[in-house]
Amino acid sequence: MSRFFDQLKQQTQPAQTQMLMAPVIANVQQGNISKELYIAFLTQAYHHVKHTVPLLMACGGRLTQEYEWVRKALAEYIEEEYGHQEWILNDIQACGGDAEAVRHNIGEGKVGQAIELMTSYLYHQIDRHNPMALFGMVWVLEGTSVGIGGQIAAKIQSTLQLPESAMSYLVSHSVLDQDHLKFFEELMNQVTQPEDQQAIIESANMVFSLYGQMLRDLPTQSALNAA
Repeated sequence: MSRFFDQLKQQTQPAQTQMLMAPVIANVQQGNISKELYIAFLTQAYHHVKHTVPLLMACGGRLTQEYEWVRKALAEYIEEEYGHQEWILNDIQACGGDAEAVRHNIGEGKVGQAIELMTSYLYHQIDRHNPMALFGMVWVLEGTSVGIGGQIAAKIQSTLQLPESAMSYLVSHSVLDQDHLKFFEELMNQVTQPEDQQAIIESANMVFSLYGQMLRDLPTQSALNAA
C-alpha cells in the first residue's frame, strides 16, 4: 500500500502541471520580466501569506483531541511562518513599490479575485467541512517553492539586478521549504483516515487551480508597456 504523501503527489499532479503552464512562469525563465510584474506577484503573495498563521490557528482550533499530533505540528508551523508577510512588504519597498497600499489593500495593492477566493475557500473548509483540508494549501505552496522557487528567484534577481533586500521572501522560502517539505511528508504519511486524505487532495487541487489563476491574472508585459 502506497504512503499517503505519494498518493497526494500523484492525485494532484495534473492540477500542478496545469498551474505550472501559466505563461508568466515561462516568461520569467526566459528573462522576460519587469519590476512592475515582480511587485504585482509580491502583492498577491502578501495577501495569501498574511493568512497563513490565522489559517493554521483556525485549523488547530477545530481539531478534536484525537488530532493532538497534528496540533503539535501546527504549533511548529506557526512558529516558523509567523511574520513572513512583513518580509514581502520589505521586498516591495526595496523594489520601489507602495508597501503600505498593499498592507491596507488599496489601489494597486488590492488582493486579486483568485487569492480572495483561495483564502475564503480554505477558511470555509476548516470551519464547515474538514480542518485537515488546510494541508492541501501547504502542499501547493511548499511543494512549488521547493520545485521551482529557487530557480525563479535567481532568474528574477539576475534579470532585474535586484539587491538581496528585495528577494527575502522568494529566496528564503526556496531554502526553508526544503526542510519544511520533509516535515510535511512525514506528517502526511501519518494521515490514515480516508476522509482526511480526500479532503487534503481536493483542497490541493482547488488551491493549485486558484493559484494558477492568480499567476494568469498577473499583468502581461504588453499590458505594462501600454500603461
